[in-house]
Amino acid sequence: MAIATINPATGETLKTFEALNDEEIVAKLDLANRTFEQYRQTSFSERSHWLQKAADILEQDKAEFAKLMTLEMGKPFKAAIAEVEKCAVVCRYYAEHAPGFLADVSIKTDANQSFVRYQPMGAILAVMPWNFPFWQVFRFAAPALMAGNVGLLKHASNVPQCALAIEDIIRRAGFPEGAFQTLLIGAAKVADLMADDRVKAATLTGSEPAGASLAVAAGKQIKKTVLELGGSDPFIVLESADLETAVVTATTARMLNNGQSCIAAKRFIVAEAIADKFEKLLLEKFEALKVGDPMQPDTDLGPLATPGILQDLDQQVQGAISSGGKVIIGGHPLSDRPGNFYPPTIIIDIPTDTPIAKEEFFGPVALLFRVPDIDAAIKLANNSPFGLGASAWTTNNQESDRLVEEIEAGAVFINSMVKSDPRLPFGGIKRSGYGRELSIQGIHEFVNVKTVWVK
Repeated sequence: MAIATINPATGETLKTFEALNDEEIVAKLDLANRTFEQYRQTSFSERSHWLQKAADILEQDKAEFAKLMTLEMGKPFKAAIAEVEKCAVVCRYYAEHAPGFLADVSIKTDANQSFVRYQPMGAILAVMPWNFPFWQVFRFAAPALMAGNVGLLKHASNVPQCALAIEDIIRRAGFPEGAFQTLLIGAAKVADLMADDRVKAATLTGSEPAGASLAVAAGKQIKKTVLELGGSDPFIVLESADLETAVVTATTARMLNNGQSCIAAKRFIVAEAIADKFEKLLLEKFEALKVGDPMQPDTDLGPLATPGILQDLDQQVQGAISSGGKVIIGGHPLSDRPGNFYPPTIIIDIPTDTPIAKEEFFGPVALLFRVPDIDAAIKLANNSPFGLGASAWTTNNQESDRLVEEIEAGAVFINSMVKSDPRLPFGGIKRSGYGRELSIQGIHEFVNVKTVWVK
């Protein structure tokens, strides 16, 4: 695969890059290994200072970084600005809280002294996706660096300038050379990296096949992995819900990042008693969305990241129609302009027992299902190979309790859209992956949890 910046709004190739050769990869691994031996000895106060500096750089140059994201993968510029700002937040969060998260934990036993100590592992490989090209990396890098690990980034091949910019931010912030390096390589090199003794563990955000491939490579070497994979998140709306707020949020939750988010709401499961009204209001919201140049401030929906993603999404839509679904808005790529544009699309009447009803649609397509009651809603929500997030809407406390308890997902949000927050653990179950990022759980994924007993 070419490593290049190709503007998804125009199809124009803006810049190409040479992939690293084997000798260059070895040199970077050697540097990471050498750096780790010194970097692990640095203090929390030093790491915190550097990470706060990285946050400063992100905030000061956010327009420059946002433009890079928009040019490389097409997200609306205003959303890209928000992404850079969120990266600064996660840096400041771990700069402040990591020392406490990693402090020794005393445990009373029959020893004179017994405690748990958290120690860094070494070089951690991060295989990251294009859809949130800054956020996905910083939510890994901030805790990993604060824990005393060093990072190796294999970013998606369509966002090379974002990948290099992140390496430069961390260097400019004062971290030692080699503490965080970008590897411009193809996916075929990942297995070789996992087989290298200098790489101690890996994290991946991406597709099921990519996650399975990394897990196999890591499993052969008995190395730790954290996987955050796909999702087909349900958005449940029950009869007692605040319908107007639910519809506004549903639109935002489906169109997040041009619909290209693992935690975007994808399957809208609505109680029959309010389904007609919900469908009407959702259609009105979708009709009002402006599709266009992602650099313009009034654009709601930009292009999909690549022509392949556009083609795959359209094939899924046509498959849903063939299975019995009915399109009430959208349903075909926009052919009146260059670029990878797909319009806001709603599909109703898809039989729930068809395979297409369980797939992840990575684009601005909403699947709308009607159910008679909460029992049917929970059953349909769980009838998926995925288990990343779920949003559910009700003002009934008993219903809320059941939804929280019975929905199979890594996160359940009641009367709000699913989102990531540095203060809360993030991750999924089933085919959505395993392990957690963010919060205290995220920083503990890539440390040696060492038991110490002193008699």
